[in-house]
Amino acid sequence: MTATAAKRIIGPVIRLHPEDNVVVARMDVAIGTEVPAENFTSRSQTPAGYKIAARRIAKGEAILKYNTTVGFANADIEPGTMVHSHNTEFREFDRDYAHATQYQPVQLLPEAQRATFQGYVRANGQVGTRNFIGILSTVNCSATVVKKIAEWFTPERLADYPNVDGVVAFAHGIGCGMEMSGEPMQLLRRTMAGYARHPNLAAAMIIGLGCERNQLAGLLEQEGLAPGPKLHTFIMQESGGTRKTIEAGIAAVKALLPEANAAKRQTVSASHLCVGLQCGGSDGFSSITANPALGAAIDILARHGGTGILSETPEIYGVEHTLTRRAASRAIGEKLIERVRWWKDVYSPGRDVQINGQVSPGNQVGGLANIFEKSLGSSMKGGTGPLMAVYRYAEPVTARGFVFMDTPGFDPVSATGQIAGGANLIAFTTGRGSMFGSKPAPCLKLATNTPMYRKLEEDMDINCGEILDGTASVQEMGQRIFELFLRTASGERSKSELLGLGDHEFVPWQVGIMS
Repeated sequence: MTATAAKRIIGPVIRLHPEDNVVVARMDVAIGTEVPAENFTSRSQTPAGYKIAARRIAKGEAILKYNTTVGFANADIEPGTMVHSHNTEFREFDRDYAHATQYQPVQLLPEAQRATFQGYVRANGQVGTRNFIGILSTVNCSATVVKKIAEWFTPERLADYPNVDGVVAFAHGIGCGMEMSGEPMQLLRRTMAGYARHPNLAAAMIIGLGCERNQLAGLLEQEGLAPGPKLHTFIMQESGGTRKTIEAGIAAVKALLPEANAAKRQTVSASHLCVGLQCGGSDGFSSITANPALGAAIDILARHGGTGILSETPEIYGVEHTLTRRAASRAIGEKLIERVRWWKDVYSPGRDVQINGQVSPGNQVGGLANIFEKSLGSSMKGGTGPLMAVYRYAEPVTARGFVFMDTPGFDPVSATGQIAGGANLIAFTTGRGSMFGSKPAPCLKLATNTPMYRKLEEDMDINCGEILDGTASVQEMGQRIFELFLRTASGERSKSELLGLGDHEFVPWQVGIMS
């Protein structure tokens, strides 16, 4: 299965693959609509984005979309009948992982031919696309303090520092009442450290309460961080309390601003771009327009030496075998399957979560019957290239090309892990209309269909619905997205930045028992 497999628009429907037994309604299809090219007459009132049986599908037969199983008929389905959750059964089926059997190395462009953008080169060689000062809380008990410090630095007070994008607080609701050791604490500290050393921050500050389980000293030791000119720390119980810590934090940020403002953009290779790939509010067109177009952009970025991070493990379930086959090694493929199995073990059958088939109400209304169908589109965001690495949540991403990070499907949590891993841009596809934004990595919204784009144009950066309209191909749209990456990385503001989003989207993954 590939994003561009034999797609044909035939009047009111779209055929995605010659072997499919369903087609997708390009527009609302009324009962009695004739589709001569598919040799059926519609038996159902079928909304745009939903599936229609192109031939008789027998009870128990696999339903094929992009020649990939997205469920099984729970009754005989006649040609022209709408196919959705009411006549689709979600159940397990055997998948051949065929690890690394389809691996094809990326054909990298010579360095002289690679695209460039204007980025901030840090002392350690990392490259940022934005220039923030970040303030992190170790625990919910210091969240108000970090927010008050950041809020003090209004646009008016930063007017003398035009090269500083802002002072942003990264507060969260955990850090105490949790396990003091093991994966829950390691994960939180890994996430915080990823933000503290993120290339989009000119400097960082970490503020703790003093008696929390996520002790500041333990965080610094575990993650190899040390206070210095670019990393300041405060403990409220040692700094005189709330008001005095806020005052000390404001004074410390004031001292950091001149050097942060001295940072200048310079020309760097697109190989320094690391894009976190997200989707939310998916619909029946996600796998036809925005997701494969974003995948085409990631294929282009990989040839220029850059990186795309696919995530949301529950949202590749059912098509994970299409990724393991492209893995650069068997070990990489097996690492992906190990993470999928972890999710299956944690969320046992009977719980109404995505990996057990239950997609959100918005996905259902958008035409997606179950997680297999959603995963089919979600996985396309990574493109068609080889899978070069698999990472646990918030681990530093060092490989180039297409990689995977284990995260939940909840967008703020997933994007937080990607940014902690080093993503300096986020690309977010949506069919229903997600309003997500992030800091310090700017977020770009890719609409799957023109009606939604027009309705929510203030929030959407690019309209991939043009693919459906016939005014652009997947590859053309992929090139446009890649060029948008470069412009945004060079300082062009995304729609979510213009709206001021990103102050409340730092959401570390909370695992383990709270007490």
